[in-house]
Amino acid sequence: MKTTGAPLASAPGLAGLRRDAARDLAVVAALVGVLASALGAAGDLGLDYMAKTWLVYGLGAWLVWRALAHHPHPRFGPANRVTLVRLGSMALLAALVGEALPRPPLASMTPAAWWLVVIATATALLDAVDGALARRSGLASAFGARFDMETDAAFTLVLCALVLQAGQAGPWVLASGLMRYAFVAASKPWPWLAGALPPSKRRQTVCVVQITALIICLGPIVPPWLAASLAAFSLALLSLSFAVDIRTLARQRPTLTET
Repeated sequence: MKTTGAPLASAPGLAGLRRDAARDLAVVAALVGVLASALGAAGDLGLDYMAKTWLVYGLGAWLVWRALAHHPHPRFGPANRVTLVRLGSMALLAALVGEALPRPPLASMTPAAWWLVVIATATALLDAVDGALARRSGLASAFGARFDMETDAAFTLVLCALVLQAGQAGPWVLASGLMRYAFVAASKPWPWLAGALPPSKRRQTVCVVQITALIICLGPIVPPWLAASLAAFSLALLSLSFAVDIRTLARQRPTLTET
């Protein structure tokens, strides 16, 4: 997870920050391990589910640790702790990719599918908490905003993969989760795509609609035709939102005359 701003590697508070973050990372890791063990046993998922959960969470935790030098505060902060919990919850869901849960027809595994919806919904609802906590505690930062955004992006891609695995939509649904990563990749040959965008309620609303629609698609009472329609509608909204942002960035890019 890369962040902007000058590194704080030489700051006196970095050692304390790392101790604070290490404690939080370890606590969430333990919680993820307990929940993965319980879910694996309940769903008869096997040890590979536990291993995949640890792998996903470990990768996320490593990226967070690497970016700590760009954290501007001496404490990890309550908002980042909430985002870290969301990262752990996302790891639990990501580890289901390739497992027997979920699978079509989704209506045949109602209790397990509802638990999947509950976990995904809780993960989404926590997204409304971390930003408010950051502002209230006075610990808002570019680090926290980036951490939140990357967790949202990974969560969306995981939901897309689970909707596909459940047979609720075709492979095209992955476009919703891959669009941001394609946008970031495109900024390498076209650097103007990495320009700054102003805060946008439209962007936030589309993100909420996207995640909500994907969670609904995982409901065992939602037939595949309706799930596919909802996923297609949210994908269209997301595509339109990206098109608006690309147009904005194109208009503000420097011209040959200016350079």
